[in-house]
This record gives sequence, structure tokens and C-alpha cells, in this order.
Amino acid sequence: MSAPAADRRQELAANLAAVRERIAGACAAAGRDPAEVTLVVVTKFFPADDVRLLADLGVRHVGENRHQEAEAKVAACADLPLEWHFIGTLQSNKAAAVAGYADVVESVDRAKLLSGLARGAHERGRPLDCLVQVSLDDAAGRGGAPVDEVVPLAGRLRETEGLRLRGVMAVAPLGAPPLPAFERLQEVAAAVRSLDPGASWISAGMSADLEDAVRCGATHVRIGSAVLGPRPVIK
Repeated sequence: MSAPAADRRQELAANLAAVRERIAGACAAAGRDPAEVTLVVVTKFFPADDVRLLADLGVRHVGENRHQEAEAKVAACADLPLEWHFIGTLQSNKAAAVAGYADVVESVDRAKLLSGLARGAHERGRPLDCLVQVSLDDAAGRGGAPVDEVVPLAGRLRETEGLRLRGVMAVAPLGAPPLPAFERLQEVAAAVRSLDPGASWISAGMSADLEDAVRCGATHVRIGSAVLGPRPVIK
């Protein structure tokens, strides 16, 4: 391993240890087992070489926001034992393609996506795990179904062949304390579980607010900068 690669590996190892310690501390405060919380490392704009280092350090869940980047990175890392989470806003005309490589699609926020996702899952020959993305602030451009539309959408997803309802996902509102929003998400998640007890995942919490998310029952936290450092500027 070259010196720069060794330095990067050391940096990632230290950051991962710090994040895992934060998760463990948040779980202790909430009376939860850290094994209940899955760390999804978000590698948007970072190279496949970083994904390889992360895999060597024990990371198994990787998140991507953009289809073209995700598709290329999955192909470049096809030999690694990874679970790929698509977490970005999803265009309906890209849904089938995303389902062709993603193991989990966390950003299902409208019924229009379901047929494409199902087609991609069928072509791949395996069920696709899906989360309904919940809007916690109704902000345009951030994605997410309005709270009152989440349960009906979850019901339609559950009835779509090839798709597997796993739970809900959300992003904390901008410019507002995350805790009340995550408490609301916890209530929405309970309503979705009433449709399907197996839909038990709550994907919430990022680098700045993972503790509040864990307090509110998050089973998955999506961490980017706290592990990888500042996001590169892509021109």
C-alpha cells in the first residue's frame, strides 16, 4: 500500500472509531444495544478507492445519492461484500436502473416510482428492500412524502410484487432542532409497522444529529463527513 493510501486508511480508521463510539454512547443513553444500529457510510463524491479502504475496515453498508456515480462505483467495487443503499432523490425514469444495482432504496416518496423499481427488481431476479421517505419539513427539492401520505404509499409499496417494505427514512429539517422531527418520524414509523410488523427500519440521523436519531429509535444512521471528511468540491 502506498504512503498516501496508508495515511488515508489510518484517517478513515480513526474517524470510523469515533463514529462508532458516538453510536455506542447514544445507544447507552437510550438504553439500546449498539448492535441494533447499522452504520451506512455515505460516499457521495468520494472515490471507489475510499470504498475499498472502508470495506477493509469492516464497513458493509454504503450509501450513494446520485445514480450515475452510484452505478459506476458499484461496478468498480463488485468484488466487495457490500450492501448498497440508494438514498438520493430518485427520478422515475431511473428507478429500474437503480433497482438493478441497489440492495436498498431509501428514498421512495411517491407511487410513480413503484413500477420502475419493481421492473428493475424483477430483471435482477431478487426482491428489493425499500423505505418510504418521509418529509419532515415540506421543503421543496428535498424529497419525501407528506406525513399524511406515508401510510397509503407504504401500503401500495407492500402490495407491489418484487418490492419489500422495510420501514421509513427521513432527513432532519434545515434550521430547526432535529429532535422534535425525529420524534414525529418515530410516530410515523409505528403507523407503518402497523401495516407490516417487518417494516421495522428507521433510517435517520447524519453526522451532526445521529444521537437524536438513535434516541428516537433509528435503526440506520447515514454518515458521510464524520467518516470521510469534508466532501470534495465537484465542478
